[in-house]
Parts: sequence; structure tokens; C-alpha cells
Amino acid sequence: MTDRQTIALVLGTRPEIIKIAPVLRELESRDHPYTLIHTGQHYSGNLSSVFFDQLNLNPPDYNLGVGSGSHGEQTGAMIREVEAALHEIDPAWVLVQGDTNSVLAGAIVTSKMDAKLGHIEAGLRSYDRTMPEEINRILTDHASDHLFAPTESAEANLATEGITDRVTVTGNTVVDAVDQHSNLAASQSSVLDRFDLSPGEYLVLTAHRSENVDEKERFQSIVKGVSRAADNIGFPVIYPIHPRAEERLSEFDLSIPENIRLAEPLDYLDFLHLQQHAATMVTDSGGVQEESCILETPCVTVRTSTERPETVTVGANELVGVDPTEIVAAVNAAVETDGDWKNPFGDGTAAEQILDIVCGTLPCQ
Repeated sequence: MTDRQTIALVLGTRPEIIKIAPVLRELESRDHPYTLIHTGQHYSGNLSSVFFDQLNLNPPDYNLGVGSGSHGEQTGAMIREVEAALHEIDPAWVLVQGDTNSVLAGAIVTSKMDAKLGHIEAGLRSYDRTMPEEINRILTDHASDHLFAPTESAEANLATEGITDRVTVTGNTVVDAVDQHSNLAASQSSVLDRFDLSPGEYLVLTAHRSENVDEKERFQSIVKGVSRAADNIGFPVIYPIHPRAEERLSEFDLSIPENIRLAEPLDYLDFLHLQQHAATMVTDSGGVQEESCILETPCVTVRTSTERPETVTVGANELVGVDPTEIVAAVNAAVETDGDWKNPFGDGTAAEQILDIVCGTLPCQ
């Protein structure tokens, strides 16, 4: 192996850990050197380090501990710390995945260095520029040397922005991750017993995006709609609550109805198992939309746009906004859905395809 063959990966949140896990495993199987940088954007143990342990992944080589803050403060701190780490590593490639501030920081730093930048899950667009994630993914795509698009729709989004010469449709690594982990979850997770739940007879709520939980009326409308929907069908709701959302509940003095049970953030295998056997997921998370589609669990998304339109097209997902009446109607329809749709996110070989391209520029073993 010649000098400067290391591949660096920059991540900072729970979804990134999960989606990059198949890439890390593929690097291990190829015995190719890599360095993992964790910005610390998700700094809660249940949202970060436990996933490395549970998924049998090596811990990050760098944990920058940036933590929370305004977008400017957080991203600025990440740029400073990621730059220092990458100058030490001097990698040939830097891989980022998704649309977080950690991704943007990694992209900005790499674009100013003598290293190639690869964006995994490139080309997603919600066409809602009020979302910080939308700006992050657009800027990262345009800074990248190669874009690994999960679907043909994502490839088409890039083409409309003039990016056609460095794009490969690989499928999404979330399929790899679900394939690798769902059986493990079935054998290890006792989450249904812990919450006294029967498969197919409960709802799961996840709401954490700033546009939903930072506005009292929107947050209140989501909670009201989900509670009413649960009453209609007689199912309980499990809400593994993100620290951000929990802080807003206290700040706004919002009460949670009795049929919505708050839970601490779950580890990945527990959440995957909970998701797989839910009657319906109600979410504002793009990742949950994808995973639910793959797991054949109907999804109701409390947003008016999505960067995963394929989930809507195949009938796995409905966009409803935050109006309680619309949420109730969508959940009623979703619980009657049979999950018989085609997975649009690939065949579970995305990590292999990504590294075939990256390693095509390097003497990989």
C-alpha cells in the first residue's frame, strides 16, 4: 500500500452511524485503511456511542465533541476541528453521508484540501429551502468530486442542477444496514416485551425537526393529531423522544396525552424492531421514511415535502403536514395498508458499489 491511501469518513449523528456502518464493514473486509471522525453533533450516549458498541463497529479515531449550538456556532466549530483532524490524516478520499451540519463541515474542509470528496446519499431534494438540511445537501453535492445517488430520482435532481459527469446510482446504504441488522434485532431486542406491545397493534411517533418542535403550535398539533388517531383505532403510541423535543415540551409547558408514552431514545436494534412491527410510523425523519418503506411498515410524514419522494410514489408514505384532522385520516388509511410495495432504494449492495468506485482510483487490496 502506497502513501496517502487512507479513506476518511466524517459523521456526527445516529443516522449517519447506521448508514455508514455497511461502508465501514466493507472497508474492513477489503483490509483497506480508513479513519473515522465523529464530530459529536449527537452527543448523548444513547444517540451516539452505544451504536458503535451494539453494531460491533470500531469506535471513532477522532471524537471532536462539538455538541450543540446555533447552526453557525456548531458548523464553525466543526469546520475548525475537522480541518485539524484531516490535516493530520492527509487522506486520499473523504466520505460524508447525508445532510447534517457534520456533512457540510466535512465537505467545506475537504473542498479546500488535496483530497477527493465523496457524498453518499447525494441528490436528495425536498425543494424546501427553509430546511437547513436542504441547504447542507445542495452545497455538499456541488462541492463533491463524486456523488453516490441512491435512486434514479436523485440522479435526475442532480442533472437539473447541471451535475451529470460524476454521479453513480448505487442504491442507498440504508438497505444494506436494514438487511444486516433486522435479523440481529429480532434475536436481541426485547423492546416489545418491555413496553408490553403486540406486533401490529401500536403506533410509533418520532418528531424532532426544528420546524416542527421549535414552534409550539406545530408541535401541539402533531401531538393532538397522533393522540386522536390512536384513540380512533385503539392503539397506544410510543414516542422515543429526542433531547431537543424533550426540551421544547418543558419550555412550552405542553402536556402529553395518556395514550402517548414517552420513552428515552432507543438503541438502534430496539428501534428497528419497534419500527418493523408497528402498525404505522408517524414521523418527520427522512431516515425513518426510508427504513419504514424497506421494512414494509406504513408511514405518515408530518411534513409537506420530502427528500424521499420514492416512498410516496410506491405507496409506503403519505405527506400530511401537521393538521390534526389530516393526521387522523392518514393514520386510519395507513393501518389498513398491507405493505405490498416495491423497495425503491436498491438491492443492499450500495457499500460495495461505492467502494468499488473509490478504490478504483487507489490500489485497494
